[in-house]
Amino acid sequence: QVQLVESGGGLVQAGGSLRLSCAASGRTFSTFSSYAMGWFRQAPGKEREFVAAISYSGVVKTYNPDSVKGRFTISRDNVNNTVYLQMNSLEPEDTAVYYCAAGTSNSVLRSGQGNHWGQGTQVTVSS
Repeated sequence: QVQLVESGGGLVQAGGSLRLSCAASGRTFSTFSSYAMGWFRQAPGKEREFVAAISYSGVVKTYNPDSVKGRFTISRDNVNNTVYLQMNSLEPEDTAVYYCAAGTSNSVLRSGQGNHWGQGTQVTVSS
């Protein structure tokens, strides 16, 4: 089993920042560094959308330009099995439940197919 636990969500004013974390664990997840990791989000009444992904090595980072707009940064710590999403200049449109995901590659993860998923953390941006 793979367990992904998100944290760091909350309520923030527009223009503020949040840093989301996702801790990975599980008996079949002994090689965190072999997985691509990423973030998705789902706003009320909308479909889940891809936000960002990072390769197993941390070298390749993929972003959804429509949602990120250069404001978010994904990173990972393969020693502590954790992936992060630094979100700056937050806008009310960023309000959503943010989900952590693990997949076999950035492209596969981005497709949403076969990913392992966390339970999500709520981010609310007030205007």
